[in-house]
Amino acid sequence: MDEITAKQRIEKLSGTLTTYNEQYYMHDAPTVPDDVYDKLMRELETLEQQYPQYALSDSPTRRVGGGVSRAFEKVPHAVQMMSLQDVFSFAEMRAFVERCQAELGTPAFLVEPKIDGLSVSLEYRDGIFTRGSTRGDGLVGEDVTENLRTIAHIPERLSDQAPPFLEVRGEVYMSRKSFAALVEQQIENGESPAKNPRNAAAGSLRQKDPAVTASRSLDIWIFNVQQIKGHTLTSHLESLEYLKEIGFPAVIAHSHRCTTVEQIESEITAIGDARSGYPYDTDGVVVKIDDFAAREELGATTKVPKWAAAFKFPPEEKQTTLREILLSVGRTGVITPVAVFDPVQLAGTEVTRATLHNQDFIRERDIRLGDTIVVRKAGEIIPEVLRSAVHAPDSVPFVLPEFCPECHTLTVRDPEEAALRCPNPDCPAQLMKRMIHFVSKDAMNIDGLGPQNLAALQDAGLVHSVADLYALTRSQLLELDRFAEKSADNLIRAIAASKENSLDRLVFALGIRGIGSRAAQLLCERFQTMDALLSATQEEIEEIDGFGATMAASVVETLAEPHMHQLIERLRQAGCNMTYQGTTVEDMRFAGMTFVLTGTLSTMTRSDAKQQILRFGGKVSGSVSKKTTFVVAGEAAGSKLEKAQALGIPVLTEAEFQRKLEERVVPNEN
Repeated sequence: MDEITAKQRIEKLSGTLTTYNEQYYMHDAPTVPDDVYDKLMRELETLEQQYPQYALSDSPTRRVGGGVSRAFEKVPHAVQMMSLQDVFSFAEMRAFVERCQAELGTPAFLVEPKIDGLSVSLEYRDGIFTRGSTRGDGLVGEDVTENLRTIAHIPERLSDQAPPFLEVRGEVYMSRKSFAALVEQQIENGESPAKNPRNAAAGSLRQKDPAVTASRSLDIWIFNVQQIKGHTLTSHLESLEYLKEIGFPAVIAHSHRCTTVEQIESEITAIGDARSGYPYDTDGVVVKIDDFAAREELGATTKVPKWAAAFKFPPEEKQTTLREILLSVGRTGVITPVAVFDPVQLAGTEVTRATLHNQDFIRERDIRLGDTIVVRKAGEIIPEVLRSAVHAPDSVPFVLPEFCPECHTLTVRDPEEAALRCPNPDCPAQLMKRMIHFVSKDAMNIDGLGPQNLAALQDAGLVHSVADLYALTRSQLLELDRFAEKSADNLIRAIAASKENSLDRLVFALGIRGIGSRAAQLLCERFQTMDALLSATQEEIEEIDGFGATMAASVVETLAEPHMHQLIERLRQAGCNMTYQGTTVEDMRFAGMTFVLTGTLSTMTRSDAKQQILRFGGKVSGSVSKKTTFVVAGEAAGSKLEKAQALGIPVLTEAEFQRKLEERVVPNEN
């Protein structure tokens, strides 16, 4: 390659990788597989070594991760959160080990699974969790303290033996079970499913509403001490034992000590063989020197430490033959094509199906019936079709039909989405899935109406709408083979009991696109009757913390549909409660006020404090801004207190906040 071509290639690769970094780290939406990204990065590193004069000052090879979102406060890292140098073969790993041995003699190494998640920093002062942040670009991260507090394995308080100050690094992840459940829910709601557990975890941790984060069942492994004051540690293994002693329940497991390259290779192989059985996703193995003094001696580059390396597992891909493309109609009418192919073994299980998402996905990959296709498991969990390897003879491009495969209604495509939809609210396929959602635990919670019983009711012509459930009689149920007297009586009682549910459960049960159970609760906290919600404007809904234009528009547009009006009126006539029964507003002393809670409160939990504020007509926000009325600061308040002081926002101690709650309010008699 001549110098001009090399210069052009370096510039192109730098731009491409910068874009990929932004998509991966900033938006949690990767557009290329990890192995493709790694290959391009290695090519850029090689070219920059050969032609250093053309390396850009802000080259992706010199930066860690991505940038910092504007949605969160910035947190400068006192100790840089570095990345790791990647190796892709035992030969490269052996070269890394031999370089370390040439400098240090016979150092001991620790070998650990590389958890595929989001790296975070946790700070503790006098044993109390005060601040948590993302890695960001390694030098500056994002303050996500309140969201991290929702993760059960992050302790709020350490033991009495904790040092005056401690900063640890951990990896937040979403378990495979939670990821599979999230994807299933997203597909059911007509949303774009998360691509892998890592991006699902990152997107969940960056939610503006901590309640959404809490609903995603995130977890964490703590794997490093970044800073410590008041206690001396000399090795990584010692630090892991110390973290367990002072109260961290999730210190990384499977940390093995090795002294030879043969032992290291054996451990890498063992982890590779076992990783399909882990409850979390792993994309490699980390090999690091144990002794801290030896680490200091080796040092680091601007991006990676010289004393550690990450062995990356190659993605497992298999070829198979595409036999059929089935069409599935979801609860919201989205028509999803599903590939059916010859069985292949992936990540320890037999796979025969994978979603093809939409027409754009099929067209971009030119997938045709009879093709030899390449498949793998995203995050070793969700099967996916990567591409078509060989077209079948005489094959033609596959095009989704213009009519719904279930009810034959002419389909529509939202210009802002790739999804094809059936607009018929009476489509039998939609009805079944809407009923399953309507009776589910977080919605109307009608016990005894599983999918099989619902199918029996539908087949018997007893239900054509979810509202028909409230017209069922005992005698109708007893005519069906699936019901005896006791089960019929139990179901009739469960249906009757569901009428008393709070309005937020009913709103969630209606299946509005993009509105989960927490969003439904937020809606009903603001609009406490169904009539108030039906009259709400998009602008009014957007004022709710955690709501944006898309969610607000979805609520307004869905509730304005004639069939939805008819359904709500039928449910009203059936006796379903149309009033929010959550927090009751006793008086409006905090009307128009926005509170931010920070630090640890001694007389109540934050949840209790929030309910008290709502009880008196106020609002609670997760971040400080010029619109904040008061910041309530408990023990060990962190960056939010500092920001409030910088903006001149009044700060209440816990005692002052308590006095405001106890004030006697004289009703306005005018």
